Amino acid sequence: MKRRTAREKALQALFQMDMNEASPEDAIRNALDGQESDDYLEKLVNGTATHLAEIDAMISQHLENWTLDRLAKVELNILRLAAYELMYAEDVPANVAINEALEIAKRFADEKSAKFINGVLNQMKDSIESK
Repeated sequence: MKRRTAREKALQALFQMDMNEASPEDAIRNALDGQESDDYLEKLVNGTATHLAEIDAMISQHLENWTLDRLAKVELNILRLAAYELMYAEDVPANVAINEALEIAKRFADEKSAKFINGVLNQMKDSIESK
């Protein structure tokens, strides 16, 4: 499975976990819809679930005039997925994580969402790199 596909399936799984309180395993299985699982997909979903409190705190720090509760669930979970890669996936360059998030946002959200996500993720990237 290509990493883009793994990211899209991970977004679907994270969305299910957020909306239906599904376990990571059930959410991955539902997102795969009969396809074979992928190590990177499982790493993304399980890693995001494991570090959710830290990821949400990082996102919250970089939202201007917004709160997590006000974000659309798709946008929130795209941010969570990209934040996981920015914060914990050492083999993924920050610009790749951001670009992938933007492409996924264009597919699953809209142009305004992509611009918003880009702004938040770039602030997060700058914050991480300045440490």
